[in-house]
Amino acid sequence: MRVALAYAGVVLIWSTTPLAIQWSNSSLSFVTAISVRMVIALAVCLAILIAMRKPLVKSSKDWLAFFAGAIGLFPNMLIVYWSAQFIPSGVMAVVLGMFPFTVGTFSYFILKENVFTVGKVLALIIAIMGLTLIHIEQMEIGGHAIYGVLGMLTSAILWGFSSVCMKAVGGQVDAFRLSTGVLLVATPGFVISWFFMDGRIPEFVDTHSMLGVIYLVIAGSVLGGTLFFYVLRHCPVDTVSLITLITPVIAIVIGMMVQDESLSAMSILGCAMIVSSLAIYQNLPGFLRRRVRVKA
Repeated sequence: MRVALAYAGVVLIWSTTPLAIQWSNSSLSFVTAISVRMVIALAVCLAILIAMRKPLVKSSKDWLAFFAGAIGLFPNMLIVYWSAQFIPSGVMAVVLGMFPFTVGTFSYFILKENVFTVGKVLALIIAIMGLTLIHIEQMEIGGHAIYGVLGMLTSAILWGFSSVCMKAVGGQVDAFRLSTGVLLVATPGFVISWFFMDGRIPEFVDTHSMLGVIYLVIAGSVLGGTLFFYVLRHCPVDTVSLITLITPVIAIVIGMMVQDESLSAMSILGCAMIVSSLAIYQNLPGFLRRRVRVKA
């Protein structure tokens, strides 16, 4: 039951994260927004650990898990925040849906698990076709939207690599210590990036940025990070990747309702192909057929 609740929590948080990132960027540079988020989140997590009187490191092997997880934050989240400047929050979530395919690829090379069946290869082909449609649409629109799509695709690769590495080395670290340790390793990278890429203290921060940063600190980093690592510890990595089958649809709806975002017909078709490919990849049609037979 705890795992199921944690799983549902991750789905909800990940569905709202793209929009919250765009809000936090509204009056802050992308590097300032992510750096402030990580510094505050690290301070909160360390304070909680001290209050609970829990050690951060129990074994030297814990550092392997911290560094493996840190790749999923830095430079990954820096790329996500940069990409958020160019594309709608719904498209961000959809392109990040390539995560299961990157997990499958890295699982083959790192965990020596071959998860690719004929159906999953077909799903990968459909996903690439969907991404191609989105790429074509963004290039026709002009501007820098294509950079956002490519950035989110890079994020999916880094995130998949990080998740598989954590599964390989981080099984004995409890979720909150892992979340805190990952922040401890990754946060200096954000601060250094801010110093060289921006280095300015914001003179004005609007309401959207404040709400976005606060939400992402509490829900995205402290709570969301802990829940994700908890789910990753107790579930197969391919089951964890199923989350990205659900979040794009919710993220698109939230973006349309809250941010008044709109998608062209070609982008909608591309998004639908990616979501459909995720369903095929996770063998959702076979699952539904088995359910129908059981009821019959």
